[in-house]
Amino acid sequence: THIEETVKPFVNACNDLPGLKNIGSLILETWMTIRSIIHLGTKCKKPKDVATALKPLLTAVQTPVQSISKMRLDRDYDWHQKAIMEMLVSISWVVCVPPPNPSMFVKETIGSTDFWSNKIRKLYKGKDEKQILFCDALKKLIQDLAKYCQEFHLSGLFWNNARGVDMESVDVNEFLAGAEVKEEKKEAPKPAAAPAAAAGGGAAALFGELAAKRTNDGTSAATGLRKVTKDQQTWRKEFKGGEPTTTPTTTAKPTTTTAAVAVPAKKKKGPPKCEYQNQGSKWNIENQTKDDNTGLGSSGMLEITITDAKQQVYIYKCENITINVTGKLKSIILDSCSKTNILFDSAISACEIVNCKRVQVQTRGLCPSVSIDKTDGCLVYLSKESLSSTSFVTSKSTEMNVNWEGEDGETKEAPIPEQFVHKLVNGSITSDVSDLYH
Repeated sequence: THIEETVKPFVNACNDLPGLKNIGSLILETWMTIRSIIHLGTKCKKPKDVATALKPLLTAVQTPVQSISKMRLDRDYDWHQKAIMEMLVSISWVVCVPPPNPSMFVKETIGSTDFWSNKIRKLYKGKDEKQILFCDALKKLIQDLAKYCQEFHLSGLFWNNARGVDMESVDVNEFLAGAEVKEEKKEAPKPAAAPAAAAGGGAAALFGELAAKRTNDGTSAATGLRKVTKDQQTWRKEFKGGEPTTTPTTTAKPTTTTAAVAVPAKKKKGPPKCEYQNQGSKWNIENQTKDDNTGLGSSGMLEITITDAKQQVYIYKCENITINVTGKLKSIILDSCSKTNILFDSAISACEIVNCKRVQVQTRGLCPSVSIDKTDGCLVYLSKESLSSTSFVTSKSTEMNVNWEGEDGETKEAPIPEQFVHKLVNGSITSDVSDLYH
């Protein structure tokens, strides 16, 4: 039902825009493979390592996604491609381990997708209805997928642990074939027609000769040639004039060793730290990751217990980890963190998020103020107590969303505006939220 009612209409909306090429068929291919993964889950018990067990199917999912990412479209469809790529993040729900649950994980992509869709709406409003239908179908696809996950995969991909068979006894490739995924066949290298090219003379002869002299180890007639620097290139401003000096060069002998490729060195991270300092009554949590940390509790989270409301928590350069802070505290600060989830009870002062990427913050009690600065991707979960008292201060940040539970018990989400309209009225500047958020 999900594929028929939302996926195929979105595929049709993509096909109606010639500039998107074959993106529609690639998206349908992706969803058919996801359906095969779901079908596999209904037949099997949950394996110990889900990602490894599903590797053939996950690879089949990544293939069309990478094709869309690498596709070179016309500039007029740059926003379309970015919106689609933000939406495709949602398909990772099949390997999502709560928190957040798959439904919330899918909903997180709405804000970032709307950021690009709203640009398309504003540009084509009243001009091209097909463009508006594309945006509507895209958002409906994400919302319906979130609803589907909420109904059938509340705590992760469903596995038939009661009556299913072990994954070891199942051939995953059969489900891959059922998805009718057509792998791109790599074309065999065509034999180089060196003699024919050489007979033609000119550039064809030159390239034919170079190809004929290439050996199995990759060396060729061009091996060992001297590099021409910028000051020797006449068309550059660095050219010093005069005849370029030549230095005798010797032909390099073919060797079986390959040249080392320079790889930029990764910045060294400091040692993981989780300690309490009496001076300043502050918890310092630094350089914590899910893989390196050995102090995780049975829940898979780093547990911090606050014993005095004067204490504050400072979290610095943590990545891919969930931190649970219990007890009332003064304030909590996230600095330069990535893919980090923070849960805390109540904060007397504020929660500050600075220089972060893709972080989630949830308060179970009160939090008077949330400050977001130089952050890309932030989702804030508010408790019922905080709905009427929490204020947000933002600057130089994108993809910010707020999540809360409505009076009807349903989870609701809204983006924090990033675009404003400023006017000069009676000698002073007035600011209003852009119409995109109304």
